[in-house]
Amino acid sequence: MADEVILGGWTGTQDATEETQKICEAVKDQVEKRTNQKYVVYKAVKFRDQLVAGLKLNIKVFAGEEDYIHLSVFQQLPCKGGNVELLNVEV
Repeated sequence: MADEVILGGWTGTQDATEETQKICEAVKDQVEKRTNQKYVVYKAVKFRDQLVAGLKLNIKVFAGEEDYIHLSVFQQLPCKGGNVELLNVEV
């Protein structure tokens, strides 16, 4: 079964969704502070996730021309508030 997900394991890489973009927008200010850059173009392209005590996401973001940044994000479970936190960013 190729689509089988192991509990606590990462999913395969998927095309970004509207929800993925919303998560990226929620951490955009944090990303700009950490990279000391302002992003005019900031579009989620690909992602994979891992369900733990919330949702960890690795997101590839198109940042204009040929530039991409990679975000590591944690989203709390809805019952814990659903807050989104930037864990890491790679330029």
